[in-house]
Amino acid sequence: MKPSDIECVVFDVETTGLYPRDGDRIIEIAAVKVRNNEIIDTFDQLINPERDIPLEAQQVNNISDAMVADAPTAEAVLPQMLDFIGGASLVGHNVKFDLEFLCYQLAQTGRRLRSTTPTIDTLKMSRALIPHLNRHRLANVAQYFGVTIGETHRALADVKLTVAVLNRLFELAYEQGIQTPADIFKQFGVDKPNYKVEDVNQGSLF
Repeated sequence: MKPSDIECVVFDVETTGLYPRDGDRIIEIAAVKVRNNEIIDTFDQLINPERDIPLEAQQVNNISDAMVADAPTAEAVLPQMLDFIGGASLVGHNVKFDLEFLCYQLAQTGRRLRSTTPTIDTLKMSRALIPHLNRHRLANVAQYFGVTIGETHRALADVKLTVAVLNRLFELAYEQGIQTPADIFKQFGVDKPNYKVEDVNQGSLF
């Protein structure tokens, strides 16, 4: 198997802020399932955070309180996201940020990611495979590969951009001798936050 043979779910969240433990919440989650460099399924959903969206967040992601007023809550949406992931690997750019929110809010619903779900960070890949690049933001990596950048800071648009970058990074990894899924997971995998229901109810990590 080559890296591109890994079945991946590339995902991204938009949020009310930066810290789920301080009360920030997901307001949009998007994911695409990728196999052999092809998108085979899509998941995209606004989420009612059951709190106001700060103006600063609205200016970044252009998601207003009115847009999420009639959206389902995380309790309804995130179990669907688990079903969408299934047995695939999770991928994101600076994926630890997205994982923090996903795992924290899953724990609030009494759910969690499978312990067997590997997670790959394209930011980690970029820093290792393109060390001469000055900045490794998603847009910078996309520009390096000549990938067209359209809308940004909306979950699905960022996910599709990440997919295009991931495909190029998989090719680059293969050329540099990182040629199996096991190699990819070993070098570019990240640990998932281990939130439990009692952790999120108390507002603490462990």
